[in-house]
Amino acid sequence: MDAALAYLHFASIMLLTAFLVSELCLCTPRLRLEQVPTLARLDLLYLIAALAALASGALRVFVTGKGAGFYLGNPVFYIKLALFLAIGLVSISPTVQFLRWRRALDAGEQPVLQTDDIRTARRYMWLELALLTFVPLMAVLMARGIGLQH
Repeated sequence: MDAALAYLHFASIMLLTAFLVSELCLCTPRLRLEQVPTLARLDLLYLIAALAALASGALRVFVTGKGAGFYLGNPVFYIKLALFLAIGLVSISPTVQFLRWRRALDAGEQPVLQTDDIRTARRYMWLELALLTFVPLMAVLMARGIGLQH
């Protein structure tokens, strides 16, 4: 059970990263209206992967793994959670923009894909990726007991 849950956790994080990078590659100044539904779907898949990573991580803390005491007593665990929360908060702005474009298309409108809106969304996505690079570092530190009071 522990190995399967660890695998699900790692796979979710890799998928989360893949979906975010895919969004970044698609959301460029050359973005076309017909690509907006794909962008919105990628963003939904990104959310699902993030929720799977969060759920599998919570199960690893409270059901399997090294036990809640190992994680909850380590300040590095809280840094990892704070990074994950920050990524989630930063992702709100691009998501709102993608949904705005998608809703306009669904309503039969022709939204204007403003270069400034695309640049702003990309900045947020780059920030998400930058923050995401520190999550595995926190996991590695935690796995080695760094941060635990001996």
